[in-house]
Amino acid sequence: MKNYLKLMRVEQYIKNVFVFAPLFFDSQFQNIDNLVKVIFTFFCFCIASSSIYILNDYFDINEDRNHPQKSYRPIASGSISIKNGLCLMLFLMALTMFASWMISHELFMVIHSYIILNFLYSKWLKHIAILDVNIIAIGFILRIIAGSVVSDVVPSIWILLITYLLALFLGISKRRTDVLLAENGKDVRKNIEGYNLVFIDTILGILSSIIIVCYIFYCISPEIQLHYHSNLLYLSIIFVVNGIFRYLKLVFVDQSTYSPTKIVLNDRFIQITILGWLLLMSYLLYFRN
Repeated sequence: MKNYLKLMRVEQYIKNVFVFAPLFFDSQFQNIDNLVKVIFTFFCFCIASSSIYILNDYFDINEDRNHPQKSYRPIASGSISIKNGLCLMLFLMALTMFASWMISHELFMVIHSYIILNFLYSKWLKHIAILDVNIIAIGFILRIIAGSVVSDVVPSIWILLITYLLALFLGISKRRTDVLLAENGKDVRKNIEGYNLVFIDTILGILSSIIIVCYIFYCISPEIQLHYHSNLLYLSIIFVVNGIFRYLKLVFVDQSTYSPTKIVLNDRFIQITILGWLLLMSYLLYFRN
């Protein structure tokens, strides 16, 4: 069972919390009906993402076997057979398609789009520099759209924009890990052939600046302040700026080779900034009015 949970990448499920964003920022967490729908949507995306991870492991089995870290993945290491892995993948895909159809036909279309997009990504598109990280970012946008369609909440353009930029930022930083390994003589995946450290570090600097500026504009936007019924939103900038600074410190100074998900799950400083941001935003949205 442990190997199957590892194959499904359960630790990556944290990415799917983005489905809650439309409901959270629209101050509708008290709406039990919508909250239940979004919770089921979260599980649908967890199942869908697990099926894609298995598919990706199947396509990359030869490259993973030569990777210092990914060689321990269940299919690459042989702890789970290719046949059993593919059977589980097909079962998970069928399950998430059926469950999403039962929840909402619009959600079914979003999940369907997510699976097709990631199939194309896993098979071909991840080898095209810049396009690969854009597809990752679109996956996060689809999560927000999924949460939106089941709760009938129109997501703010600010939320979509900042999510897209943040996903690009995390996607590029993940590429940096493989570039570092390649420069140290490790045989890693072909999808880093269009990248080098100078290019990646430049993009990370640009994206981090854009994210901070966009978030500041979000906080001082009159319509957003009206929505929050407060002009204290600017305080949340402290958590966002320092969270990004900490992440950049881990990437550039500590030369961390952990994935963005593992960094978030293991770094106490980033966890504190995320918790502080959530508590402040929750207070402004739900307890101040």
